[in-house]
Amino acid sequence: MPLIPLDIPAGIYRNGTDLQSQGRWRDSNLVRWHDGTMQPIQGWRLRSDNATLDITRSLNAWLDNSDNRWIAAGTYRRLYIYDVNSALFDITPVGLTAGTETSIDATAFGGGVYGSDGYGEPRLERSTGNPATTWSLDTFGQNLVACSTSDGKIYQWTLNTSTKAAQVTNAPVGNTGIMVTDERFLFALGAASNPRKVQWCDRENNTLWTPAATNEAGSIELQTVGRIQCGVKVQNQALILTTTDAHTATYSGPPYVYGIERVGTSCGIVSAQGVSVVDAGAFWMGKESFFMYSGGTVKELECDVADYLYSDINVSQMAKVVAVSNAKFSEIRWFYPSDDNTENNRYVSFNYQENTWTIGQLARTAGVDAGVYRYPIYFDPTNKKIYEHEVGFNYDNLIPFAESGPIMIGSGENIASITQLIPDERNQGDVTATIKSRFYPNDTERSYGPFTMSNPVSLRISGRQLRLRIDTAISGDWRVGINRVEVKSGGRR
Repeated sequence: MPLIPLDIPAGIYRNGTDLQSQGRWRDSNLVRWHDGTMQPIQGWRLRSDNATLDITRSLNAWLDNSDNRWIAAGTYRRLYIYDVNSALFDITPVGLTAGTETSIDATAFGGGVYGSDGYGEPRLERSTGNPATTWSLDTFGQNLVACSTSDGKIYQWTLNTSTKAAQVTNAPVGNTGIMVTDERFLFALGAASNPRKVQWCDRENNTLWTPAATNEAGSIELQTVGRIQCGVKVQNQALILTTTDAHTATYSGPPYVYGIERVGTSCGIVSAQGVSVVDAGAFWMGKESFFMYSGGTVKELECDVADYLYSDINVSQMAKVVAVSNAKFSEIRWFYPSDDNTENNRYVSFNYQENTWTIGQLARTAGVDAGVYRYPIYFDPTNKKIYEHEVGFNYDNLIPFAESGPIMIGSGENIASITQLIPDERNQGDVTATIKSRFYPNDTERSYGPFTMSNPVSLRISGRQLRLRIDTAISGDWRVGINRVEVKSGGRR
């Protein structure tokens, strides 16, 4: 009676058919693999009981010169500040042009010529429509600088909660975003309604934008067929991502100030919030794949869940995709709206140290990593409040789990009988196990369990392939390693 180790590699594989995921984990929620061992993602707790009036799409956290902590939050029509005590202040600039909370797709009803496409065929791409409004949020010294995609003006807030953010004097308008470089230049992206133009102020002077021999203000137009989406700091450069490619801006000093180089083609970003930067580099989600840049040229990531993600995502709401890093666990997590949802309700996560992917369900529309605050902070669109994550084990009504693809235990016309499950847990009883069996790929699956893990669990299950599901059984931490099953060879059916 041989013992078969269920030595399933870390991470989720969800490409191709169900059978192609044999011997791998295929589905999950709120779990991760760290050092090759499965464990739950920790839960969340309310950070502030103060709710915003609208859904937050952008968050930024920073320390001022007096060591006070702040969080900025941008919605489609407002700009907010949370102080260290989680009090909420509305600092919306006077005259801000409100945008849209939900993307309006140009391929919806009335978005094209009647009868121009074949019945039952995907529509041709047309206008980008009116995407959901997001904000670029950064700091210029200790002050907040901000730009809404629907408004296009650059604003600054000078740490006084009784005053509103004010438009930066002389700054260009009609911008798609902003960023502040390591050299202390404020970049206006898509400046002056030119979707390819990058314009910057004089060093450390965000009110001087007119180039002269006595300053370092300037501008350049990217040679691209795309339009600028966002910019981030990485590897002592400014990385500028468009809808089609990637460019770097490197400081060279007067007279040109910045030199621009294209570092990637066919690697456009899916949304203005779809990129996150960690020590390993910048990672972002494209319309059909994932990419990273850590110097040199852009690299495409091999994604084990690409088929699942890109068949699941609501294409018309891609502008809402947001990336948030979790440096403690070497993760980048992208929240996105699934096909039948207009708000972010699911995520894919990439562990860039272990090169593994996971998937799950969680409604979050913006977030910042730990650093300024002790824990990562995310925005929940269901009640419009912010939460601390990776703390405790409260998941509301969600349950951490992982389920494998098929694992072959019989071949040909021979079947196998599973008589025992021998668990491998840090503490027995922390999780439950469910085993599903069938005789061939399209057969009706039979489910057994859930079993409370003891040592061993007696079973009477027959089939040619099994599927293992692990569910959390406690409100706490747990670890699962390599479970084993005892299998007896059976005869022909």
